[in-house]
Amino acid sequence: MKTLLIATLLSAGILPAADVSGTWLGELSMGFNGDYLRVTQQIAIKLVQSGNELSGKQYSDYQSAPIIQGKITGDQVDFVIVAQEQQSNQITESRLHYIGRLQKDGTIEVTRTRESATNAGNSGGYDIKAAKATQTFTLRRLPTT
Repeated sequence: MKTLLIATLLSAGILPAADVSGTWLGELSMGFNGDYLRVTQQIAIKLVQSGNELSGKQYSDYQSAPIIQGKITGDQVDFVIVAQEQQSNQITESRLHYIGRLQKDGTIEVTRTRESATNAGNSGGYDIKAAKATQTFTLRRLPTT
């Protein structure tokens, strides 16, 4: 009965959301040429929480991109970033949807889905390979000083 009450309060948004404000770091595995070359991409995301709304930015090697449509419900985060990425020899503008859950150890287990991508130079379509469209990784919060 107690579990049912807590689940009902969480789904109704009555219980306060976890505080996820801060700068979070993660590492994405990037594969090229099948299994012959493996590299990783560092990712930094600054989350700013105001009630159940999230804002902030994702930082990459060359630029930053703002968080849009950000929200937090209980221990689940959900936000979108529209960012420029290099895909082969062209720059694409990709819509990246992040859904994650705050873990007991203080990390966030995140799944990032590339929902769409267009060629940044001419707004033409870009073929997203299904195997590379979704990635799961862990974000760790930087300590505050």
